[in-house]
Amino acid sequence: MSLLQQSRKILAACVLILVLTLTTACGGGTLTQADRTVNPPVVGRDVAYGQLERGDSPAAQSFGDWVVQASKGLITDAFVRDNNKLGVVISSKVPPSDVRALAKSLVEGFHKNFPNQDLTVLVYAPDKKLILTTQYDVQTKQVQYS
Repeated sequence: MSLLQQSRKILAACVLILVLTLTTACGGGTLTQADRTVNPPVVGRDVAYGQLERGDSPAAQSFGDWVVQASKGLITDAFVRDNNKLGVVISSKVPPSDVRALAKSLVEGFHKNFPNQDLTVLVYAPDKKLILTTQYDVQTKQVQYS
């Protein structure tokens, strides 16, 4: 390799390091919570699935993680809101005839972890369209599907 080519590579590396250092150092400081625009989480038929996160509290996050892990591939994603709404995205492995039974099982597990309140389980198809809403009434201990 010629001296000129070697010098060019060293110069290019130095310029790259300088640019990265300056952009990092002069990047405008840290972002504070007040600088962020936060939209309150909303769960329903009008919300795009991509706007959701796994949980809005540590307990909700843990339960959502557990649901996905314990499902052994039947549930590809889960989210919990306000400790009373559970949304799950089922995989294509779940036959349509088993969706209600899965939702009832999820309501029972959800109730054990978040007792003494009415609960809602939203079941989404693999394409993330809502296919079933299951509601548990703590007063009557009844499950309703819609």
